[in-house]
Amino acid sequence: MIDDRTTPNPAYQPRQVPPELHGLAELALDLRWNWNHAADRLWETIAPELWNATGNAWLILESVSRRRLEELAQDQSFRAELRHLLDTRTEYYGGDTWFSQQHGHDQLGTVAYFSMEFGLGESLPIYSGGLGILAGDHLKTASDLGVPLVGVGLLYQQGYFRQAIDADGEQLAFYPYNDPTMLPALPLRDADGEWLRIEVTLPGRILYLRSWVVHVGRTRLYLLDSNHPLNVPSDRGITGELYGGNLETRLQQELILGIGGWRLLKALGYGCNVCHLNEGHAAFVILERAHSFMERYGTDFASALRSTAAGNVFTSHTPVEAAFDRFPQHLMAQYLNVYARRLGVEVNELLALGRLNGDDDGEPFNMAYFAIRGCCRANGVSLLHGSVSRAIFQPLFPDWPAAEIPVGHVTNGVHMPSWDSAAADRLWTETCGKGRWLGTVEWLEERFRVVDDESLWEFRSRQRRQLIQQLRHRLVRQQRARGRHRNLSEAFAERLDANCLTVGFARRFANYKRPELLLSDPERLIRLLTDPQRPLQLVVAGKAHPQDEDGKRSVRRWTEFMHRPEVAGRVVFVEDYDIGLATELVQGVDLWLNTPRRPWEASGTSGMKILVNGGLNLSELDGWWAEAYDPAVGWALGDRREHDSDPEWDRHEANQLYQRLEEEIIPAFYERDAQGVPRRWVTMVRESMARLTPRFSTNRMLREYLETYYLPADAECRRRAEGLGAEIEQWRQSILAHWGQLHFGNSTVETGRDGHRFAVQVYLDDLGPDRVRVELYAESLEGEAPLIYPMTRVRALTGAVNGYLYEAAVPADRPAGHYTPRIVPHHPAAHVPGESAAILWMKR
Repeated sequence: MIDDRTTPNPAYQPRQVPPELHGLAELALDLRWNWNHAADRLWETIAPELWNATGNAWLILESVSRRRLEELAQDQSFRAELRHLLDTRTEYYGGDTWFSQQHGHDQLGTVAYFSMEFGLGESLPIYSGGLGILAGDHLKTASDLGVPLVGVGLLYQQGYFRQAIDADGEQLAFYPYNDPTMLPALPLRDADGEWLRIEVTLPGRILYLRSWVVHVGRTRLYLLDSNHPLNVPSDRGITGELYGGNLETRLQQELILGIGGWRLLKALGYGCNVCHLNEGHAAFVILERAHSFMERYGTDFASALRSTAAGNVFTSHTPVEAAFDRFPQHLMAQYLNVYARRLGVEVNELLALGRLNGDDDGEPFNMAYFAIRGCCRANGVSLLHGSVSRAIFQPLFPDWPAAEIPVGHVTNGVHMPSWDSAAADRLWTETCGKGRWLGTVEWLEERFRVVDDESLWEFRSRQRRQLIQQLRHRLVRQQRARGRHRNLSEAFAERLDANCLTVGFARRFANYKRPELLLSDPERLIRLLTDPQRPLQLVVAGKAHPQDEDGKRSVRRWTEFMHRPEVAGRVVFVEDYDIGLATELVQGVDLWLNTPRRPWEASGTSGMKILVNGGLNLSELDGWWAEAYDPAVGWALGDRREHDSDPEWDRHEANQLYQRLEEEIIPAFYERDAQGVPRRWVTMVRESMARLTPRFSTNRMLREYLETYYLPADAECRRRAEGLGAEIEQWRQSILAHWGQLHFGNSTVETGRDGHRFAVQVYLDDLGPDRVRVELYAESLEGEAPLIYPMTRVRALTGAVNGYLYEAAVPADRPAGHYTPRIVPHHPAAHVPGESAAILWMKR
């Protein structure tokens, strides 16, 4: 039986500190300080300038002088604060968790969560954007809820690029070195104290990988990097940049993540029944996991794949098929030849798993197709994206209706404690208690509604003032870096108004996000920004990929607009959008703007981060907002339909955007009563905070993954390890061998008072009737699910081999012509059509 609950405790040796400061190193290594800010004052006391610049507790501990540590060891107030924090940390780790209380009786081994990037905080810059932020929030929530989960990723020497803007408004890209000694990640060491080394075979050589551990509260994140001295220089640079290098480098990184990641878990003693693939980048874990099963149970590759696929979960974040990672066949064959021999199969058998047409040698290898075929469970990241994903993957399941394509959805969320401000935390604590994010959250909605208008408006005004102060500091530093005189820089920053309606627009600058939609009519925008009675101010931030010329042009256009004399200080472009800047913006802006082309925003999470802080959303009806929107909680763009990149529709939505601001949003913000409170605005703030914050938290999201995906996958994987996997593979092969000979015979339908009665003759070749289901199917009507009725095998047909008469009675509320008999594969423990996509429809 596959198991286990083993929780390795890797040996490490943090920096020695004076005995009076015992526990300080462990506190610095625990990234829980990224979302529990109780320790902020402690780190600021040690090194104020360094803490304010980096927010990296481990860097501070590694950088501070021995003399400073000895001074602090004699500071009674510092020692008291340290003891208090250590006691609080012990209490956090020692108490029961939601998982132990609700699911402690369930047999759930450790869940392995594989992702190309993790955004846990600025102290560990190994992320680029939303995918990594989501992964980081996933790990933090696992810690809060006590879900047994570990992360697996890569430690990049440079990570994603850092942005600067030159005097001409051009984006510049820099790649600062991630010095591992200054990151809160420590080498993993074996029982003898040696650095744990993982090996992966590449063409003609062995790649040696270093391994690291990051403590994320109760959760562990394990990282691999190729900068090992035994590797050749080119191989040492494989993990140099996130999403950098050429196509071959990307393939090498994904091999490290999947194959190296599974081997690392195995070396640490984990026996994970559930592997969660956060995008297709990690799909090679499917192969290595199957290989481990073959070694343990002595099966062939096909049976091992069936046995382990039940424990694999694939989450796609991609809204268009063209965005999936693809690798040419010659490159894949070069890298998988040796691996195929280890698995005892021909390399083309592996390559076929990533093709739409398995026999087409010219078709590139699609990592998402491979993930779908190696995972029994798959999901999109919003209700709309689930539907979009089913359409994307439908070619893998020819003749199956879109509604039955095996892709569900779990709408993303955000880790609210990571994104709320100190003031928001106090407000939520006063109304909902300190442990509100450590269990179920559905009850928070009603509890939060007791907050009165005056308290909410004072809270929001304080948030905005704090943001303006932070932006002034950033802008002065930014302007001076471009050579501007300090007085001029300060004068520019001082024009920001703490009482002005403040709109945030911050995201990756890519065409589909339409970063210039608000700039469609510059003169109209200027009138909004400079209205003397009801002005608007706009904070813009975002990076364009260094190779995306259109995105860089959008950055340049915004920075040029910012420097128009009539709007100077009313529009600011803040460079180097990262977690730190995002945190400031989502805590302080009044309105968050999002303008993607539907349905290209799979989920989007930036707008979720403002919910806990009382900001409101103005967004395209795409991703999460398509299911969250209600006029009581924000504003929407679009008509819930797709218009691709139609310029005429873009102009229509730009006009709609201006109208929303002019006619609805600005009036709601500036209409005040005698006490100076905008009652209409505050009512929306309360409703948005109460209704949407719990619903779009990773607390809800992770519990949904656990109960809908992880627990069933774990139980099913255990059953398949006991021989069921091989049985299902035999069933699949029998379906493949005989399906072409199945056919329908005569059919009749009679309509009476009780409904329609269908009868159909079916010939099953050498397949036993228990291996198929015969059904009546009717397409869905508007707003309804398709109708599927099982047909009953009544009797064998005279003189036929495996020929049977099937019958079914259905209501007559729809015409008989709406129903079509069909034959589908059936096994009580198999996923259909995921594990057998055969289907036969009776021709009319």
